[in-house]
Amino acid sequence: MAIEVGAKVSGKVSGITNFGAFVDLDDNQTGLVHISQISDKYIKDVHDVLAVGDEVTAKVTRIGDDGKIALSIKAAAPREHQDHHENNHHRDFHHERNNNFRGHNDNFRGGFSGRHHNSHQHEDFNDMLAGYLKESESRLSTLKRQTDGKRGGRGGRRS
Repeated sequence: MAIEVGAKVSGKVSGITNFGAFVDLDDNQTGLVHISQISDKYIKDVHDVLAVGDEVTAKVTRIGDDGKIALSIKAAAPREHQDHHENNHHRDFHHERNNNFRGHNDNFRGGFSGRHHNSHQHEDFNDMLAGYLKESESRLSTLKRQTDGKRGGRGGRRS
């Protein structure tokens, strides 16, 4: 059976590297599952998830001109529940973002919106921002003085 892009294939893990896992397929072919294509979750070490000899099902994502086969285990996994979750997350994110945007927009108009239930947090942030700006200006002026002195610019020593 010829392997085509988009097909689901089964195979046995034949080797593990720090960047993925090699999978032996039918017809004496080998494909590579990159570490980013093993799971939807972050994987620090492939050995934590796969072992040599494991049977896996993967989807063929690409076949290079040189015959190299790129595989994805996470693309072959059932996505019915995940799509539902992603759609809800997508909708909730936009709803939350739009509400946050409206609230911030009121605050940036310069007027009092009457919705400052987190005024303590705003004061803390403003204090932090003012401190950062003061420190930043101080560092910039010190740096400017040092570089002007070395280049013989304004205020530099003349002999």
